[in-house]
Amino acid sequence: MQTGDIITDLQTRGMRLVDPKAGADSRRGGAGPTDHKAVTIDGMTVMIPVHTATAFDSPYIVEAPDASGKARVLKDGLPFAEVEFPSRAKFLDLSTADGIPYGHIAQLHAKDVLATTVLQTCIRYESRKKTCKFCAIGQSLAAGRTIAHKTPAQLAEVARAAVLLDGVKHMVMTTGTPAGKDRGALVLAESAEAIRAAVDLPLQGQCEPPEDDAWHRRMKDAGIDSLGMHLEVVTPELRAEIMPGKAQVPLSKYFDSFAAAVEVFGWGQVSTYILAGLGDTEEAILEMCRKLTAMGVYPFVVPFVPVTGTPLESHPAPTSDFMARVLGPLSEMVIDAGMRAEDIKAGCGRCGACSALSAFERFKLHAKEGAPA
Repeated sequence: MQTGDIITDLQTRGMRLVDPKAGADSRRGGAGPTDHKAVTIDGMTVMIPVHTATAFDSPYIVEAPDASGKARVLKDGLPFAEVEFPSRAKFLDLSTADGIPYGHIAQLHAKDVLATTVLQTCIRYESRKKTCKFCAIGQSLAAGRTIAHKTPAQLAEVARAAVLLDGVKHMVMTTGTPAGKDRGALVLAESAEAIRAAVDLPLQGQCEPPEDDAWHRRMKDAGIDSLGMHLEVVTPELRAEIMPGKAQVPLSKYFDSFAAAVEVFGWGQVSTYILAGLGDTEEAILEMCRKLTAMGVYPFVVPFVPVTGTPLESHPAPTSDFMARVLGPLSEMVIDAGMRAEDIKAGCGRCGACSALSAFERFKLHAKEGAPA
């Protein structure tokens, strides 16, 4: 199997950990990726579900790691792959002067990406009629594992420590949607300005499309290098069913905002997250991706992972075959459009840990160049 196929199978089916200590740094609840564990496969660090219903029934079992941190993955008792567990981040052992653990302000994704949810509250999450049915943004806050609003000063302090102690390469800042027409762009801009004053760290901001396109320039000028505005679901009827509040922002507004953002951030520096497996057909996803890549937007397609405690906790994850039928053609689209994960300055697409898309890209590129994958 190619690396992309191995990653896809593990991400859609999850894995069981023989050694509970190996899952000590896995994440439960909160903004995504959640209920996952970071592992490195063939040089690529990816997030694999370990605390989901799918993972509990997975045919994949990970043996206890050896002294070097490497472990065998068994499928139905037979060797399937070898993984390595990244070391725990040193910055997570620190606290702010007022006693807030750094891990309540930001987390390490994959092995070198710092991630934070600036606002751990959302106007949509607070209403059963408006909440996105897959969202768990409030879980970690309710469990006391984070704080509701990370201040610019706190984020700057943690970001600087993560760079100095752990060699973090870029940072993702997402946010719950606040009241107001900026839809989170203001807190992202304020946070970015403070972080960039403290440390030279590429940043991605993630928010819903601001009402006023002028916010794109304001975020860029504040120090944000790339922007994510996430569709999650592409079919209008399905969007209204699964994301009743967010779907009130029409697809036409997203596309207007995408176009305006590409003008500011550049080709391939604007991205969107698409959750495969919620009901969109592969044809619908790929057709949306064709439109996006044609305008310079990178479509980061990831397998949906049902999170415990959400309305969709029993919804099945997509099959690995479904993901392969999407990611194979999508990787060609991205390459043909002159956009690759490694060219994104910061963010989920560059990290690539929640999808096998970048592995498919690598395989397609090597095939085109005639080099071994």
